[in-house]
Amino acid sequence: AAHVAGGLAGIGAARVMLGRLVRHESVNHVATVPGRLGAKWAWGMEVLISYLLMSGVLWFSNDERLAPLTGVLAGALVAMFIVVAAPVSGMSMNPARSLASAVPGRAMRWLWIYFTAPPLGMILAAVVFVAGQGSSSVRCAKLCHLGHERCIFHCEYPRVTPESERHPK
Repeated sequence: AAHVAGGLAGIGAARVMLGRLVRHESVNHVATVPGRLGAKWAWGMEVLISYLLMSGVLWFSNDERLAPLTGVLAGALVAMFIVVAAPVSGMSMNPARSLASAVPGRAMRWLWIYFTAPPLGMILAAVVFVAGQGSSSVRCAKLCHLGHERCIFHCEYPRVTPESERHPK
């Protein structure tokens, strides 16, 4: 709900700042819609990019050496998906963002793609990861374990001791 509200607030702010530009038919509130290849290709692309993103996050975040680079990987994948997937599917991977743009743009026709494909791709990635690695290989749902803050998940990462506690004076 907060994500949808934030998306709606962002589109509202864009309407105030950009006026007719954001409402122009070629922009249409940045609503996510399928590309020239149509809905089937858009749906398939959304499943694929969501699967790849979740797979990357799972592989990196559950490897002690790669875990600190999880954010870099996610950012690089999203940048690549913008170039490769946007012409095919509009590049959503985020039902809340798609909904927030579709409401003011009155572009609800294609929401079924963006509400079904990303969750399916991410669930498939999780199933494949656990099937291949075992459920005990999933260390934690939190992506950053730097510092000494408490982890709210059933965490399998060792607690990181602050520098000041490692070398007492």
